[in-house]
Amino acid sequence: MFCFQGLMFCPEACSLLLHNFCIYHISPPGHELGAAAICPDDPILSADDLADQIAEVLNYFGLSAVMCMGVTAGAYILTLFAMKHRHRVHGLILISPICRAPCWTEWLYSKVMSNLLYFYGMCGVVKELLLKRYFSKEARGCSQVPESDLVQACRRSLVERQSSNVWRFLEAMNGRPDISEGLRKLKCRSLIFVGDRSPFHSEALHMTVKLDRRYSALVEVQSCGSMVTEEQPDAMLIPMEYFLTGYGMYRPSHFSVSPRSPLSPSCIAPELLSPESMGLKLKPIKTRISLEV
Repeated sequence: MFCFQGLMFCPEACSLLLHNFCIYHISPPGHELGAAAICPDDPILSADDLADQIAEVLNYFGLSAVMCMGVTAGAYILTLFAMKHRHRVHGLILISPICRAPCWTEWLYSKVMSNLLYFYGMCGVVKELLLKRYFSKEARGCSQVPESDLVQACRRSLVERQSSNVWRFLEAMNGRPDISEGLRKLKCRSLIFVGDRSPFHSEALHMTVKLDRRYSALVEVQSCGSMVTEEQPDAMLIPMEYFLTGYGMYRPSHFSVSPRSPLSPSCIAPELLSPESMGLKLKPIKTRISLEV
């Protein structure tokens, strides 16, 4: 659950999510801690197969419809799931999402990592390549500035993964199809976060253009990589509160109202709510619509 540790350790965001949801975390096959290596004879699952597995998980737990949150490749899988099972998704919260087939540079980048993983396992070069995808240069540090505790924790987490299982997932995502044209048909509301230093920044902008503007919103977080949930989870709080309030889901008691909640705007000086003060660039896309019951 590394992608969401920073978000869940943010007290206000954690209380917001736990107040409204029972959280189910779905990892790709073989990515959970302590997982054994997948049998080499097992076929490599496609992105389409991974999306279908989400439906199997929901069926197992008896969940008819859910709110989905995913990061990068996970955001792609959840979006694909929402396109295939529209009635089962209330909304999408996507962090640095991708929606197109990999361009040749991304394909080559991933292919290099796949080959290194296959022959050498989770070696130092693979870890560095993955960290560049996840975090901004500021978080990764340099010769004069040490890398952040966050990056060090991620580095340790990568070592604990089965390299052959990571290789399978990379191969699946490197062969993903373009789902851009199906995005317009999505009728669930979507909230997209992306760091302006993320290598997937242009993907998120492209996805926003393809989605129906009546149902989607984009939040760009400054000086942040792909892992907005880890680098700047506080920047996600207010947009998520507005997003969930539109569903009628956020109903805190009087004593648990966040001082930064949109439900209690008088508790904070108006100038502190400006996008610039929060390090955000908000796109003026309409997000409030009437929700059919």
